[in-house]
Amino acid sequence: MVEKKLYIILIGGGKVGFHLAKELVEANHEVLVIEMDPQTAEAIQDELGDIVMEGDGCEATVLEKAGTGRADMFLAVTGDDEDNLVACQVAKQRFNVPRTVARINNPINEELFQKLEVDITVSATSAIMAHIEPELPTHQLIPLLKLKGSGLEIVEIRIPVDSRVANRAIREVMLPYQSMIALVVGEDGQPKLPSGETVIHAGDAVVAVTLHESEEALREALMSPPPPRSF
Repeated sequence: MVEKKLYIILIGGGKVGFHLAKELVEANHEVLVIEMDPQTAEAIQDELGDIVMEGDGCEATVLEKAGTGRADMFLAVTGDDEDNLVACQVAKQRFNVPRTVARINNPINEELFQKLEVDITVSATSAIMAHIEPELPTHQLIPLLKLKGSGLEIVEIRIPVDSRVANRAIREVMLPYQSMIALVVGEDGQPKLPSGETVIHAGDAVVAVTLHESEEALREALMSPPPPRSF
């Protein structure tokens, strides 16, 4: 079976854009890089051939000239988050590109990009944090996956020894709004589908679904020590 050759437009011909373009060309896809800087554009042309167009990838006239209306995928990978967002929105709303992907340089902007319907966001900071968070003792809540369009995410929490929920049944635990425990993995590595009677133990890894804005409340509910007794 012959794989479909995709038409992919990249905005930004810096190091990220160049190496992406090189990989995609080698994978036999049709690639066009739109780059504002003439010297950078010339360097790409020297290395990869006639796959580059000078221009501002945020401008509809430039994207029309690039044939964006027939693009299968649109990647905005400049070093400027605002440019990446604008370019993806023009590609999506004006030219109905089915898949837009934006590089995010400041992870604070990730939620905004998702709200404005950029299909895929890629943050180097978030990707690196996801890899190192399990090794950081101060980060015992690990984001695993964001559920697109729902505001929900799946997180993992390791229950500390002094947690208020240790040795308590799930039905006794007050969870934040729209949060639920989906899986409990004991220290022996055995996963359990929880019920209200399932008892949480210190050292368990709890996989939960929660709203992004409820993340801190969930951390508080599952990881905080019991309140001091009053006499």
